[in-house]
This record gives sequence, structure tokens and C-alpha cells, in this order.
Amino acid sequence: MIIQKAEYVISSPSVDSCPQADRPEYAFIGRSNVGKSSLINMLTGMKQLAKVSATPGKTQLINHFSIVSKASLDAPQLTKWYLVDLPGYGFAKVSASSRKQWEKMIEGYIRKRETLVNLFVLVDSRHTPQEIDLKFIQRLGEWQVPFAILFTKADKETQKVVSAHVKAFGDAMKKRWTEIPPIFVTSAEKRLGKKYILDMIHEMNSEFFKQQSTSKK
Repeated sequence: MIIQKAEYVISSPSVDSCPQADRPEYAFIGRSNVGKSSLINMLTGMKQLAKVSATPGKTQLINHFSIVSKASLDAPQLTKWYLVDLPGYGFAKVSASSRKQWEKMIEGYIRKRETLVNLFVLVDSRHTPQEIDLKFIQRLGEWQVPFAILFTKADKETQKVVSAHVKAFGDAMKKRWTEIPPIFVTSAEKRLGKKYILDMIHEMNSEFFKQQSTSKK
């Protein structure tokens, strides 16, 4: 899949104030400072689309970006979808009340947004499995939300270390899960994983519009 255009649309304080749910959308979430903005910019090919910050917890609203893509360079048909940047979970220098508000906003969006096709959960590949990531993923299972896991910053460690951490995370999930979701190893700096993630989104877009067309008949 080739992204032709990507532009910021709106930042919303709740799911009720998000743009009209008229196209498929894919949300990205992870612990603060996991490299979410850098990954979004890498996937879209726009360095300044999502604002990268050294301060954890900078994303505080539901950020919608309008994406126009096509299957390949010579494909005639354009597809419109939303990429959504969600606030990080976990540590951030904010008050307890603000953190609760974030959690309520995130849960509301994830559970109520009818056109959310898939949630991409970002996990830092430099670390062994963190309980906060495993707990969040467990909640997604309870809510029956489709998701995939993106291990970030793979260029910051050796391939051996990254592979060991990915395997350890999968092993930890297998204690509670009968089936492991799609997993991608990524690096924003080296553009690792870009093709596979975009290909997955393209396939899910095709299925989304196919189902939408069938339901109208």
C-alpha cells in the first residue's frame, strides 16, 4: 500500500466529539515514550505529522489524521481512512485526576468507536515483558477489541536481544491467551516493519469496504 496524502484533522476530548464515523480507522497506543509519534511519521512518510516530544504524556487527546492511499503506485483507486493517535497509558507527569480522565477517554474510544477496525499496541522492544503492557492487552481481550502488537525501537538493541524480548512477551501472553495476535518488529529510524503494517491495513480496508457493500444490498 502507498500513502498518497496524510493530514491532521482534529483532536477530540472524547469519542462523542470525534469526526463522523464514515470510514475505517486504525488507532495507535502504547506506554508514554514508546516511540508512537516517530512510528506514525514513519508509516505515513511525513516527518512532522505527529509531534515527537521528549516529554512523556504529551499526547492528551484523540488525534485523527485523514489518510488517502492506494494499493500500488499504478493502482487507479484511492482509499480514504483514519489513522488515530491515542494518549499513552502508564507513567506520565500528570495528576491522578488527569490520568483517570485519560483512561476514561481511551476506554470510551476503544469500546464505542464503531469504525475502529484495529488497535495497534506499541511495546518497547528494548525491555523484558512489562506488566503494564500485559494488563492493558488483557483488557483488550476482555473488551473483544481486535489488535496487533508493534515492538518499537528495534534498532536500539541487537537482533538477538530484541528476538529474546519478543519471544518472552509471546510466552507471557500464552499463559492467558490461546491465540497470539499479529506481531511486528519495527524501527522508525530504519523503516523496519512499514511494508508489513501497511499491507495489513490495506487488507483490512478491503474487508471493511467489502462488508459495507454487502450490508447495503
